[in-house]
Amino acid sequence: MLMSANRPLPDVAFDAAALSRALDWVGMEGIALPVRLSDRGLQAAARVDVGVNLRDPERRGIHMSRLYLQLQQALPQARLDSLELDGLLVGLIESQQGAADRVQLVLHYDHLLERPALVSQNAGWKRYPVQLRSERGPEGSRHWLSLSVEYSSTCPASAALSRELNAESFLAAFGEGDVDTDAVRDWLAGKDGLAATPHAQRSMAEVEVELADGFDHLPVAALADVLEQALGTPVQTAVKREDEQAFARANAQNLMFCEDAARRVGAALSSLPWVRTWQAKVSHLESLHAHDAVARVAGRND
Repeated sequence: MLMSANRPLPDVAFDAAALSRALDWVGMEGIALPVRLSDRGLQAAARVDVGVNLRDPERRGIHMSRLYLQLQQALPQARLDSLELDGLLVGLIESQQGAADRVQLVLHYDHLLERPALVSQNAGWKRYPVQLRSERGPEGSRHWLSLSVEYSSTCPASAALSRELNAESFLAAFGEGDVDTDAVRDWLAGKDGLAATPHAQRSMAEVEVELADGFDHLPVAALADVLEQALGTPVQTAVKREDEQAFARANAQNLMFCEDAARRVGAALSSLPWVRTWQAKVSHLESLHAHDAVARVAGRND
């Protein structure tokens, strides 16, 4: 017990609760901490939420400072793998000296990945918002990784309507019968050769996967790669003209309604052996409408 001028400091945390009731979660949100991203010492600034249940309905509160101090000591050095996270969760529960048997830890941070340009020899860094949610109770530990990936979506209906206008424009310019291929190429390459363009928009795939037991590292890069390859049109970093042209080709080859994007994401996630359950939301931030087009899908791999 702390002393002040030879007197013990009051501690009302051990007073009886005015309204007796067990609590599902008590803790802190938005703690500022660095997290270790690799064995090379790379770190990221994180916001951390931590809480435990309060089992005794008569007990007024938990040892909140013990949660904070343990995170301050352990998390900056901890590897984000199954073994160390499980050990941290056990320690957080034990810090409550029997007052709790469940804990939830949530890390929010931005993960940077270097991405090459589509054609040129350039590269740039992309930001991927990450959330890692870990829970432990008497039945064991579970871990969920959430990731957001931005991509471009070109509307298939708008593309079809644009092709129709372009075909009509071509017919008006050249009519029927034989045509000079050089003249056609020059016309197509000029401003008259594009009567309409399909609408496209920046889009977002937000996924949450439950990781299988025993993962030895946090698979952020692997998950980002799987999603971007499935969608085919991830937003770019460093872009020269040849990269922009390749991006336009990729959009034409990957016309997508939000339903198409959701099915692509679902097929990709359902093939991952290190994922137990998953859910995804895709949002096409419409350039035609003042509202967004959204689709959701979920599944289980085990």
